[in-house]
Parts: sequence; structure tokens; C-alpha cells
Amino acid sequence: MDKLIFHIDVNSAFLSWEAVYRLHVLGEKGDLRDIPSAVAGDVKKRHGIILARSTPAKKFGVRTGDTISDARSLCPELVIVPPHYDLYETCSRAFVEILREYSPCVEQYSVDEAYCDMTGTVGLYGSAVVAANLMKDKIYKVLGFTVNIGISSNKLLAKMASDFKKPNMVHTLFPEEMEKKLWPLPVGDLFYVGHATKRKLKNLGIRTIGELARTDLDILRSHFKKYGELIYAFANGIDVSMVTDTVPANKGYGNSTVIAFDVDDARVAKMILLSLAETVCTRLRDDKVMATVVAVSIVDFEFNHASHQMTLISPTNVTNEIHRAACRLFDELWDGTPVRNLGIHTSKVVSDGFTRQLNLFDMNRYDKLARLDKLVDEVRDRYGDDSIKRAVFLNNRIYHMAGGIAPEKRKPNYKEGIK
Repeated sequence: MDKLIFHIDVNSAFLSWEAVYRLHVLGEKGDLRDIPSAVAGDVKKRHGIILARSTPAKKFGVRTGDTISDARSLCPELVIVPPHYDLYETCSRAFVEILREYSPCVEQYSVDEAYCDMTGTVGLYGSAVVAANLMKDKIYKVLGFTVNIGISSNKLLAKMASDFKKPNMVHTLFPEEMEKKLWPLPVGDLFYVGHATKRKLKNLGIRTIGELARTDLDILRSHFKKYGELIYAFANGIDVSMVTDTVPANKGYGNSTVIAFDVDDARVAKMILLSLAETVCTRLRDDKVMATVVAVSIVDFEFNHASHQMTLISPTNVTNEIHRAACRLFDELWDGTPVRNLGIHTSKVVSDGFTRQLNLFDMNRYDKLARLDKLVDEVRDRYGDDSIKRAVFLNNRIYHMAGGIAPEKRKPNYKEGIK
């Protein structure tokens, strides 16, 4: 039986979800989707990046990832609303639940994207296009927002199809349709081709996906190595990955934070690293795993990036131990230049049943610290993250659990209005 795969993509997800909530729950009259608008972070906290924009804003040239100042230079009347991630997580769950009504195998690719294996279901609906339209229309009727659905025989082509004309559309892209629908597109539209690769391909005279598909594979290997084989396969519509509803285990855990002020004091930087260690280690313990490798990343005030990593003697998920390693890495890495972003990243994850290797030169009681961390986790699970914190963070402008989604971005506060 031939495979039949759907890729479902929410149109301007964050903005659509904000618009629907404001219309149907708060009773607002105006629809953000009908005016130049965007969801963006807080400029004062240096998170002022466009996260989603409406179709009218897109016509002004506003792009996801633009700074608010750049977006407003293109569209002075742009309406900006803050993000609220609890709302988005709720909408995402509801969206996926509807998909499960149509397919026994749903793979959530991101908060606003999913794949459905629809193989063998055509007989229930008459055709794949009919099934996709039923799915699309039910999402709009029940949840109030629109999606695009791409249909093909593999995940790659289904995803490419869902990126065709938007919003609220269904498109097919089967192998026999590639020459007409896919190959004339700019090579930068191909999945996994970023700006740097696009420039290199352009220097080779490759401007369209079709030209990439017809390029000698040896030429691509010589310039891109294994990556050349991947983009060649994608240009030719080849993808052997399967839709799976099993969530793969994390290979690493990390968090970073944009700091509201330039940090030029090592003590302050290490306090921020402690707040990041709190969130990273909470996630490690929650998944009952430990990390063997710790890395620290720094972005300075001129946006220069640097990172450094080390392998621990024994895997751990103890906050103090991860923080201690991060501070050592920071001291080895930092040259005194003011810092605007810090991150802690861990890898080589193992089960937390792994036996600790003793170190005669380290007198820390990590078994005691592990029990303390577990107790703190239990308190926070029951009463909230802010129910217990280290004394060093009291009356401190540094939040005690940095990274991830900040509390003010989680729960909607619509009294703050529209910017």
C-alpha cells in the first residue's frame, strides 16, 4: 500500500491563537489577523523579536525574527502584542487532539506543526484531499484558527506542500508533481537549506530546487560533504523517515537567557549561571537522567559567540555540581567583554541509576545534595516554582530559574493591553 502522509501547519500560530482568544474569550471586536500586527517579546528585556506576524504585516515586509524597531520601520502602524505561552500550549494540545480523530499515528513536530500517517484511510473519505479539507475545516470550526495541509507520499514533500500558498489551504505534492510544483522554486525554499548554504549554491550557479536536483552529486559532495547528499536527496523528493508517535528521548538538556543588562561582573554572571543550572537540572531530574558533559555558551554585547565544554568524572543532575562545572568553564572562556546572553547545555545523558564514580579530591556530599534537590523539586511541583528559592535570589533582579519561558510570558495578562 502506498504511503499517504499529511503535514499540518498552523497559519501564523502565535498570532492566530492570540487573535482567537481575544475574540472568543475576551470579547474583543477587532481581529489581529486582519490588521498589520505581530507577537513579539519585551524590548526592555532585550527580547524584542518578532515571533509571529499577520498576513497584512507580511505584505509590509515584516519577517519573523526581525527586531521590533526594524519591523516598525517597515510598518509604523504595526500593532504589537506580548506572547503568552500557556495559551499556546493549550491551543497546541487541542489542535493535536483533533488530528488524532483522523489518524492513528500523529507525530507532533513542533508546537504548531504535526504529521499524520493517513495510509489506508482514503476509503473512509473518498480521497486524500477530501480528508484534508475535513480536517482543516473542523480545526477552524472547533478552535477558530486556520491551518495549511500538505499531502504526499513522504514527510519531506508533505512539509514542502504545506508551505505553498497560505492561509487555510490544502496542497498536494506527489513525486510526479515535483517537476511542475517544486523544482521551479528558489533553492532557498528547500527544507534544510539555510542562508549560508543558499549563498554557496548560488556561487555554484544553482538557483532553483530543480537545478539542485539535476546537479552532479559528486560536485555537491566536494563542496558540502554528507550534507550535499542530504540536500540532493531532498531536491529529488527522497525521504525515508517515518511518521512516529513515539517521542524520542532527549540527547541533551540546556537553557539560555538574554540578559536585560550587559554583564561585566563575573559574580553576577555566575549568579545567572546558577539560575540556569536550576532549570536545566530540574528538567534532568524530572526525566530521571543525568548528564556527563556540561557546556557554557556566551554571547557578548557585540553578538560574538563563544562556547566551552568539559566531561565530568561522573554523570550528575545535582544543581550545585552542574553550576560548579559551569563556573569553571565560564572562568576559562570569558575575556571580560560585557555579556548579553548566557547558556548552560548538557549532553551524553544516561539513566539516573548510573553509579557515581568517587573522587578522593572532592569532599562535597553529592548524595546529600541530590536528596535536597529532590525535596526542592517536590515543593515546587506542589506549590509553584517561586515557592522556594535560594537566599541569594531574594530581592534580586535576576530571576531564580532563568531560561525557558519566563513566568510573565506564561499566563496571559491582557490588562497590559496592546502596544
